[in-house]
Amino acid sequence: MTTRHPERHTERLWLRQWREADLDPLAEIDADPDVMRYIGDGSPGTRERTAAALAHVRAAWDERGYGLFAAEEIATGELIGWVGLAVPAFLPEIMPTVEIGWRLRRNSWGRGYATEAAREVLAFAFDEAGLDRVVSICHVDNHASTRVMTKLGMTFDRTTRVPAHGQPVQVMSLSREGYHSLS
Repeated sequence: MTTRHPERHTERLWLRQWREADLDPLAEIDADPDVMRYIGDGSPGTRERTAAALAHVRAAWDERGYGLFAAEEIATGELIGWVGLAVPAFLPEIMPTVEIGWRLRRNSWGRGYATEAAREVLAFAFDEAGLDRVVSICHVDNHASTRVMTKLGMTFDRTTRVPAHGQPVQVMSLSREGYHSLS
């Protein structure tokens, strides 16, 4: 069984719970048009929207025992984004399920952080949170996230559209058995 507010470490990252001081760096990440290009309808976030989302993220840990981890680079102490688990209610056709996702500041792209952190989150998902299956969802043109999903051992499930804004997405999945067969 999982602790209510776990933390995890990788070689280069501290996956931790959220702090009040994380709001401004996270709002900066969410305001970057390049970061948000494939998220939702593609529009950059506002500080207010980020604050509301962060409150929701914190509540999810208490409600479900899993959620999004703040991803902090150990060497610098910098919040570089988040990696974690959420319920993708925005895509009803695949429910019930849990999604693994990530969002990193642009200067952290291409360094292997998403894959490194997501592997640790998958271990948490299957070995501590007791999940049987995890999906990951990304815009069909987000080739970087597709590569991460493939590196994690996820396989193609379907292509569909998000009802709220019509953006095309692909869904990939990994079962607990599939995860354990990778090691």
